[in-house]
Amino acid sequence: MWLSKSHRVLPGFHVGLGYTVTILTLLLILPLIACLFKVATLTPEQFFAAVWTERARAAYLLSFGASFVAAVINVAIGLLLAWVLVRYEFWGRRFLDSLIDLPFALPTAVAGLVFSSLLVKQGWYGQFLVPLGIKGAYSQLGIIIVLVFVGLPFVVRTVQPVLESLEGDTEEAAAMLGANRWQTMWRVLLPALQPSLMTGFALSFARGLGEYGSVIFISGNMPRKTEIAPVLIVARLEQFAYAEATAIAVVLMAMSLVSLALVNWLERRSRRYAP
Repeated sequence: MWLSKSHRVLPGFHVGLGYTVTILTLLLILPLIACLFKVATLTPEQFFAAVWTERARAAYLLSFGASFVAAVINVAIGLLLAWVLVRYEFWGRRFLDSLIDLPFALPTAVAGLVFSSLLVKQGWYGQFLVPLGIKGAYSQLGIIIVLVFVGLPFVVRTVQPVLESLEGDTEEAAAMLGANRWQTMWRVLLPALQPSLMTGFALSFARGLGEYGSVIFISGNMPRKTEIAPVLIVARLEQFAYAEATAIAVVLMAMSLVSLALVNWLERRSRRYAP
């Protein structure tokens, strides 16, 4: 039986709801409304001409494509790192665990500068990769690398608590029933980890879509080649085309919301059918 409003276990619902709505209105809803009002100063023809040029389409494709590839890589690497940190005891484990959070505290501009210096032809990595035809600095590959760096902690910190909650008895039972390590991973562990992996993927993907600081130092910002959508928005602002820049931002926001809604739907679906 439902409790009446006067007999709630935790009082203060109306006050808390009021603060929540106020904060969301001031920090989220009103800025979005301001963006829409700014875009409304453009005619439909001007809006389409601003947001759907060849340069803009290339920037959208690169932003979403690089973020998607980086998120997929982060899921694979993050699962491995979380597995090692949870399942094994070794010297330096706590130090390695603390390093996972470094991208959270490190300014992303520093990450872009470091990776660009490492991947140029004379860099520590570039002197071996460039002769092989692998160009990291000022390329789409470099963008993916820095997006992997900034998004990796989201996957590790999402999967790690779930792995800690899974007892080793399950794996031992699977082994006793004749399952090898790959069968245990695919049929026992991954179904239980699927919801957390989807959450980590969504967080990493969203982080990549909004990344700016690290990308501008390693991408070269070449239109139609290595220019992401946030950089294009800044370029329009530098040209004092504020309405056009806002229009691109609104389109990017709408595409991001659709992508994240799809990922969240897949996440809820995986939770529903998780064992």
